Amino acid sequence: MNKTDKLKLTSVNLKGYKSIGSYSQTIEFQDITIFLGANGSGKSNLVSFFSMLNFMMSGSLQTYIGENGSASSFLHYGPKKTSRIEAEITFTSAMHTDIYKFILSHAAGDTLIFNEETLTWSSVKKIKKPFKVTLDPGLKESGLYNKTKEKNANVERVIFKLLKNCQVFQFHDTSKSSRIRNNGYVNDNRFLRSDGGNLAAFLYMIKVKNEKHYERILRYIRQIMPQFGNFSLNPSKLNEDYISLNWTEKTSDYLFGPHQISDGSLRFICLATLLLQPSDTLPSVIILDEPELGLHPSAIALLAGMARTASKHCQVIMATQSPRLIDEFEANNIVIVEREYSKDYSEYKVLSEDKLEEWLERYSLSELWEKNVLGGQP
Repeated sequence: MNKTDKLKLTSVNLKGYKSIGSYSQTIEFQDITIFLGANGSGKSNLVSFFSMLNFMMSGSLQTYIGENGSASSFLHYGPKKTSRIEAEITFTSAMHTDIYKFILSHAAGDTLIFNEETLTWSSVKKIKKPFKVTLDPGLKESGLYNKTKEKNANVERVIFKLLKNCQVFQFHDTSKSSRIRNNGYVNDNRFLRSDGGNLAAFLYMIKVKNEKHYERILRYIRQIMPQFGNFSLNPSKLNEDYISLNWTEKTSDYLFGPHQISDGSLRFICLATLLLQPSDTLPSVIILDEPELGLHPSAIALLAGMARTASKHCQVIMATQSPRLIDEFEANNIVIVEREYSKDYSEYKVLSEDKLEEWLERYSLSELWEKNVLGGQP
């Protein structure tokens, strides 16, 4: 597939999902999109929508609902006010457009069922008529996965792959009991897991298969951990099926364990591994919720650089409230998220570089945000 044929996530139209409310909103995406807003504005709700999508594509929607409270908590002010969630996800290339649309309705037993699920393929130049597939309604899980198994289900397989490759990552759990600080199965290395729990195995795979990218990851880590030497990524002698995130310093051969890495450093190592991995293992869309958490300001600048590097091969979406991070990007990359006290729903507004031209001659984006020129403040 050449560059012009590459499908990209261009928009998500949502209605009824959490704080997004009963008014349909279209949220547009670029190669890098930064959602900026105060606590409770709705940034994380958008991230959670993509998390729900991840579970839907693995046939585990009901598991996701159970692990996150109840079906009622996904509906704007509950089922008495909002009875269903409507979503339309659009991917486009220079040649064609693929759309996945679904409606989840509240049902008995406080659950959500698919009231509608459709796939649409159309040519941008309208050379061919749009092709539409309607999946069976009334199911508790998406019918898309099973549909991909059918003969000649080419459109279904393409859209399924696109949706499955919109991956949410959150590396906030760096506690002593977290998976990332404990031994992991060495062959769990096909992709980096959403919580970084298989970091050691994934880094080991990159080291063996693509030393150039492994060395690049090390260079970035050393910029925020000057004493860092290298990882000691060897399967355990006691059980060669398991591996741990051991490491050494530049001036010593003393072996440190994963429990001896600070929380902020460990999160940065996860981010560096995710964003600097080989392009053939990158997800199509990377979604990060507050990736700046626990990072030093200099590490935030490096995070922005890594995101730009990754965006050459995939799309990067970040939800943040970090002034330092937004100063690393252009105004056109920023979507302001706010929820005014007079309204009961979140609003998503794309900034315009042209409209802010005079302001940006005197102030940085973070200064304009703090002055509430951009909006998105409490």
